Amino acid sequence: MQANNIQAGPARPQNISCPAGGSNPATPTTACGQRGVVVAPPSGNTNTAPRAYQVLHKGFDTLVIAIKAQLPPDLFDYLETQKELADKEQRDVLIEWNGVRLHLKGHGGAGYRFIASGGPLGASWAIKKPNPKDKWGFRVSFGSSFLASLDLGGAIAHLENVLERFDIRIRPEDISISRVDYCVDLLAPDFALIPDNFVMHSSTNRRDHLTENDKAVNGRSGRVTSVTVGGTRARQIIVYDKRLEVIQKQKAHWWMIWNKARKAQGQPPLSPDTPKARIWRVEFRAGKDLLKDRWNIRTWEDLYARLGDLYSETDRVIRYTVPQPGDSNRARWPTHPLWEAALAEINTEHFDMCENGDPSPVKEVIREQHISVLMKNLFGSTISLAALYGVDADDLPSFFHKTAGEFEARAISEPDRTARHLQDGKDRYVFVTPERGP
Repeated sequence: MQANNIQAGPARPQNISCPAGGSNPATPTTACGQRGVVVAPPSGNTNTAPRAYQVLHKGFDTLVIAIKAQLPPDLFDYLETQKELADKEQRDVLIEWNGVRLHLKGHGGAGYRFIASGGPLGASWAIKKPNPKDKWGFRVSFGSSFLASLDLGGAIAHLENVLERFDIRIRPEDISISRVDYCVDLLAPDFALIPDNFVMHSSTNRRDHLTENDKAVNGRSGRVTSVTVGGTRARQIIVYDKRLEVIQKQKAHWWMIWNKARKAQGQPPLSPDTPKARIWRVEFRAGKDLLKDRWNIRTWEDLYARLGDLYSETDRVIRYTVPQPGDSNRARWPTHPLWEAALAEINTEHFDMCENGDPSPVKEVIREQHISVLMKNLFGSTISLAALYGVDADDLPSFFHKTAGEFEARAISEPDRTARHLQDGKDRYVFVTPERGP
């Protein structure tokens, strides 16, 4: 493991180019402050890793943090009032506190009093009722959309920014990292996932001991689409058909992310209709037990210092291999080129703490996805309405015009109700809707 020689300095400035939650964006900065890097040591696989598979994306995919802090009394009272409103109206309500905007649910869960979200490009917050006997009052999660756009440095800046606006001060040791996921997306049109090709190297004195019983398989139409090895609290590795998931769950922004890499390499864009555009994700997950018990990773400093070693150990614990006919010793089977390529990316990647990612393109794609779905629903509902009225196909244009007139008349006759519904819609999509000027 290469040493992290960056010395602790003064308090880290906030990332004004990406304010907390849904607060109004400031003018983007041009300098990229670097807090530190995680450098993985060379792996035995990296020197000769094949490049047959194109890397479309690599980076952190999930980050979960516990924070040793309590809600200030005035903020607790405000959240209690808003939670009651959300429960009464049976919907998430948009809250704002000192520039931080979140969607607050009308219920808690898993010991947390409040559950709130900053949208697809914000963090998810689980907050406990203040209790002197339980000082770890916050659990904060960052998902794949945020990290693909702003990376780890953006997540740290976002967290510090929100806590400051909540008037919460913490020390470095008040952070406890509970989960870190890293992923590599590879264009592999002809790759077929075969569960039996995974080889786990067990050791009785290891906390993250893996066996064949730790493997879960999913598939469809006679084809295996994902294999998961390990448990969520320790080391877990999953290989799955990311293209299939993106299409099924309508995550259209991933095509934009992948095509950015394609464009940089001078290649044409991919789409759901591109022949043989099968994209596989190799995801390495480090859970709480692996981070804390085996690697003593709790704080940001620990993460910078030891995460690279944790990742480089992966190929000594589990491999995806190419079976060799006539050789029953699975340990001798060579590593599959796709596994080599994924490990090469992880073992040579420097995780720069840069905060200058621009989330706007991803926001725009998510917004367009919402608009597309609503337009399809609106069109389908209007056609169904026409069918109920017995309208013929030739008369549809006039029916559409008549229906639009009825919408307008209803909006005029019920201005308060219409304005309330419009505001509810604006609140619902606030995190993907561009700010309007004065």
